[in-house]
Amino acid sequence: MYIPSGFSQKSTQTHLGYIVYYTNDRSPWNVTEASNKETLVFLHGLGGGSSAYEWSKVYPAFAAEYRIIAPDMLGWGRSAHPERNYQIADYVTIIEKIIENTCNEPVTVIASALTAAFTIRVAIARPELFKSLILTTAAGLNEFGTKYQENFFTQLAGTPIIDRLLYNTGVATSFGIRSFLEQRQFAKKARVYPELVEAYLQSAQQPNGEYAALSFVRGDLCFDLTQDISKLTVPTALIWGQASEYTGPEVGHRLHELNPQAIRVVYQIDDVGFTPQLELPALTIGLIRQFLPQLELADSQLSLNQAGSC
Repeated sequence: MYIPSGFSQKSTQTHLGYIVYYTNDRSPWNVTEASNKETLVFLHGLGGGSSAYEWSKVYPAFAAEYRIIAPDMLGWGRSAHPERNYQIADYVTIIEKIIENTCNEPVTVIASALTAAFTIRVAIARPELFKSLILTTAAGLNEFGTKYQENFFTQLAGTPIIDRLLYNTGVATSFGIRSFLEQRQFAKKARVYPELVEAYLQSAQQPNGEYAALSFVRGDLCFDLTQDISKLTVPTALIWGQASEYTGPEVGHRLHELNPQAIRVVYQIDDVGFTPQLELPALTIGLIRQFLPQLELADSQLSLNQAGSC
């Protein structure tokens, strides 16, 4: 699988299995925990063939200034693939452990999609782990009356035997991956390139790769983020592709209305689908650079307010 220049593969152990992550500890970056640089943690979303590759065109742009941690989530990429029906609590715990095991100070987490929604849950329970959040298409997929589990494909994927057949013939193939990226994930299919398809294919074809993917497709990992969002206190920016297939930017704006104190920014990118970090990485890099100091200022103001109330 693809690893950007200047990055190496490492791993950390959790109770559910090892988590592989990529970090900028090689030349020309040579950034380690001892470098005293702030850490950015990049977490990919979930879906057939997902992995840290999702952020690999973005995080190298920050390698000179920050320590980078970019994991493959449990059940994806090169991380452990335990045979289990994955649950929301699994990923909430894994995100918490990744941060605890690899970071010594509060961090900014840049996450996508359902993983971004899990990260909000972690930030509510453990706000001391975070400086800020920058999230793309952050939704639990059951917000505002939407029920991801009710679509026909989800119900079909929950049928024994058929579920494995669907995965092996429709997800873990080059044709299946390219078709999904072109028709569902990207706004413009011309932006799908061979290296991207190959990276997704390698992840999808890992032994036991179907367990996490089918847990997602069945809707086992979906929830209503609106039930939690008002409890969020960590300064947050939301980035949304206008052409997101499953959940549009109106979800981000409505989440902002529920908690404008924490959600400081909602930015919509026109003519982009579910993963702007893959479809328009340069624009995504620019937005992250813009939001980092804004959220740092918001975090400083929050700390001053908390100190003043003591």
